[in-house]
Amino acid sequence: MIHVPTTMVGDERTCLQKGVWDRNKKTQAGKKTVLKFTIDATIPVDDQVLDVASFEKFLHDRIKVNGKTGVLGDVITITREKTKLHIAAQSPFSKRYLKYLTKKYLKKQQLRDYLHVIASDKSTYELRYFNIHNAKDEEADEE
Repeated sequence: MIHVPTTMVGDERTCLQKGVWDRNKKTQAGKKTVLKFTIDATIPVDDQVLDVASFEKFLHDRIKVNGKTGVLGDVITITREKTKLHIAAQSPFSKRYLKYLTKKYLKKQQLRDYLHVIASDKSTYELRYFNIHNAKDEEADEE
């Protein structure tokens, strides 16, 4: 529980207790945080299983900003390197939402059975193949 000074009025006191009140609102509103995420598709692109350009277009068409798809504007930028996509967002944007859209793309391209999305870093997702070789080796050892 937060200690609340007795000089505050009721409204300020309840806001502070709930953790909503912030005395430095003016300084925080001026800062614009840019969230940067990366999707690394090096392995499937090298095997010519995945096309990064079509994946970029898919993300551009499907990412929602203020409830509308296809209108990224200056809020979200998607840039493409050879085998990587970089997404920079100036508005609140979830890494989990990016994973959801990536899985949706893999399902649409019928690659979901072979590839999966792994968080390799705090701001990076990586597309990898499922490791099937270990399962086959274990079955052969049991027989």
